Amino acid sequence: MTLVRRSTWDPFNSLIRQFDRDLDFFGRRFFAAPNGAGFVPAADVERDGSDVVIKLDLPGVDIAEDVNVEVADGRLVISGQRNSDETREVDNAVLREVRRGSFRREFDLPEGVGADQVEADYDRGVLRVRVRDINKPAAGPAKIEIRSGAPEEN
Repeated sequence: MTLVRRSTWDPFNSLIRQFDRDLDFFGRRFFAAPNGAGFVPAADVERDGSDVVIKLDLPGVDIAEDVNVEVADGRLVISGQRNSDETREVDNAVLREVRRGSFRREFDLPEGVGADQVEADYDRGVLRVRVRDINKPAAGPAKIEIRSGAPEEN
């Protein structure tokens, strides 16, 4: 009996992830407002069977009030804003941290994918958007019946 060892590592997925990280860095570095008014949340895109799961790091964001997830023109659009003020006292010093900014991430959807296939949840600072059943069912083999005689005319 021969055992076959299979690796789950895929060089193309690694390349896509690296490209996404590089674009995120480029966007943060060159397109963010100088006063920090804009930010680009980190995103992780993974396949889960026939689904695609997109995770965005959004700690400290009020999901109910400040985040929108919508499908428009064949694209999944996740947008919102972050408004958080944190004040604390450490060793007789008052520290105040203010984080504000808006963001927008867009992802192309395959043809035929609609809003009814998209669901989102938020837990512990991570927004998770699942796009269900993005694969078109493959046409399997089918036997074609051969009729005998002359073709029927209408």
